[in-house]
Amino acid sequence: MFWYDGELIEGDSLSIGIDDPGLLYGATVFTTLRVYDRSLDRPLTHWQLHCDRLRHSIQAFEWQSPDWRRLRQGVEILLAYYPVLRIAIFADGREWIIGQSLPVDLKERQQQGIVGWVADESLYRRSLAAYKTGNYLSAWLARQKAQKLGAKEAILLDEAGNWLETSTGNLWGWKEECWWTPALEEKLLPGIARSQLIEWLQSQNIPVKQNRWTPEFVRDLEAIAYSNSVMEIIPFSLIIHPLGKQFLNCNLLALEHLRSYFLT
Repeated sequence: MFWYDGELIEGDSLSIGIDDPGLLYGATVFTTLRVYDRSLDRPLTHWQLHCDRLRHSIQAFEWQSPDWRRLRQGVEILLAYYPVLRIAIFADGREWIIGQSLPVDLKERQQQGIVGWVADESLYRRSLAAYKTGNYLSAWLARQKAQKLGAKEAILLDEAGNWLETSTGNLWGWKEECWWTPALEEKLLPGIARSQLIEWLQSQNIPVKQNRWTPEFVRDLEAIAYSNSVMEIIPFSLIIHPLGKQFLNCNLLALEHLRSYFLT
């Protein structure tokens, strides 16, 4: 079951033209949201922020806006069946919404951490990094390679070897009694969970700073985690790097700072 161009469709296949730019070039923009308590009005769902993200991309690319009322109609139908919704907009304004389930081991990942892999090849650098477009091939390739190596998430780098983000989220690190996250000037996606966490940490008087994650900076971080709107906060317990493995004795007390936001 999914929603496409104003219709609820029963099935798992979509018919589009062979010359559709979305098919040929990945010419779509998308956002993925977790619907808390099956409500778009729940604060943690951040419905308006997800719509703003789509609007910003559509305006930047000078595409046609979707029918926002119809888009919400499709979302409200599907949220009764799925806790996670991926909303994509085509260049001509068509909307496409699919539902997803939360990972069955999400709690385990949140509590015990996961293995990450540093994707240090140029093959894995994202184009148009500040936007969520349908051309997500480099990040997808990085995550596939990470999984082949026994990791669950890939960490993406810039040309100088500085850490930017993961293939699906934004990075967080703890040291010197402060939370750190890569600055947006470093060509990375401005995640919704990222921006809300920064605001919340500041409101709680918990130190948080944005900076460049050089290899030297990363080396002595006491905890490393990533965030996104679906997974919330996932810490890393081990990071596989071409120069060797980095075992992390995560600062669990510090991680509670970030987790507490999702309990509000």
